[in-house]
Amino acid sequence: MHLSPAECETALGWAREAILQALMGQSYSPGPPEDPVLLAAAGCFVTLHELGTRRLRGCIGRLDTCPLWRAVISSAADVLNDPRFQNDRVTLDELPRLEMEISVLSPLRPAADPLDFDLQLDGIYLTIAGRSGCFLPQVARETGWSREQLLSRLCTEKMGFGPDTWKRPEARLQVFSTQTIGPEPFTPPVPP
Repeated sequence: MHLSPAECETALGWAREAILQALMGQSYSPGPPEDPVLLAAAGCFVTLHELGTRRLRGCIGRLDTCPLWRAVISSAADVLNDPRFQNDRVTLDELPRLEMEISVLSPLRPAADPLDFDLQLDGIYLTIAGRSGCFLPQVARETGWSREQLLSRLCTEKMGFGPDTWKRPEARLQVFSTQTIGPEPFTPPVPP
């Protein structure tokens, strides 16, 4: 799936409005779009960073597919509930100091083994013993971690395992690519 510039702007508008409405205690539920690309099934993540510092303020999404417009809106509203920030939630006053990024995911595809992925292009989804963890492709690009470091951090930070758990024979890796929209300053729409 590839979104045009106009479709990217539409997705950013939905995400901004969903976040704004959620912070005001309301839900955002526009009708479905007519555009077949925005109706197509896809996974999606919405990420919030501080402008300038790029300090993470939330990243939530879904790997399972549903119509893209629904995935964007639900991920955007859910980004405010990222459990890593339960004691430091994003506030309405903070929005002008944030930037937003949407990652539209390709379908998951199995990797031959846990090291079978491209550090620069692939997102990774690892499952072991009923637990799972995911890193978007941006994580490797921004951190400079090797494949082994990325898998070790995924095991410890997202899955609650030791750093070498990815080496177990039952470890299963799936990979995906993304189309990244943004980052864009949050800039909520001005009410009429």
